[in-house]
Amino acid sequence: MSEFYPDVVAAGGLAELLREHGLDAVADERNPLHRATVATLVRHRNGLEVSAFQHERKFSVVGGEPYQHLPLIAGYTHDLREVVVVAEDWRDGTPLSVICERAPFMEPTGRFEVPDGDPAALTESEWQAVRIEMAGAGLPRLRLITEAAYAEPALRRLYPYTSHWVLKFSSTTRPFLRDVGLSLWAEAEDAFVVRSRYLGDVFGESTTAEHAVAIAVRQLPPDLGPVTAGTE
Repeated sequence: MSEFYPDVVAAGGLAELLREHGLDAVADERNPLHRATVATLVRHRNGLEVSAFQHERKFSVVGGEPYQHLPLIAGYTHDLREVVVVAEDWRDGTPLSVICERAPFMEPTGRFEVPDGDPAALTESEWQAVRIEMAGAGLPRLRLITEAAYAEPALRRLYPYTSHWVLKFSSTTRPFLRDVGLSLWAEAEDAFVVRSRYLGDVFGESTTAEHAVAIAVRQLPPDLGPVTAGTE
């Protein structure tokens, strides 16, 4: 630790060092040298999570939301001064786009802030994150099936999530998902496949993403209402 973080060691921990920079930071009880959380004044933001890599001087910075505990922005930097700038902006409620502009190492996940935790808004926020995830996977067919699903109102109103590059749907938001029994696959070079649950029964397949989505819509349960909060 002292090789890469003499300042952290001298301060007695990462939280203590951040406090020296005027931030309200709390140490991680299990790993106070490497992990800390910086408090925020914004109720719909979690504290900013700061972690120090163990084998090089590099900081991980993650800002998330409290309803599903998912990241809104995240990034890595070697410079503690950049961490402090992000932490100050995060604390003060600076818009996400401005934070990422001022600190280019921070990247948006696609999710946007939902101050009141509205399930419909959280659903749309998650769609933006899933679309970015699938587009960035380097597999064009994943992007095609995701965009086709997003363009279909019956699927767009459901909460999307992914597992092993499979697009699935829930009638509730996180943290407690309620799978509707439908998944979309881009598993073959010439076909998009519609299944029930993960590795479940095959409902049908098509050479086009749009037709596969149409097959999926016909398999939706008839009594689905609006997405609700995923609480126990």
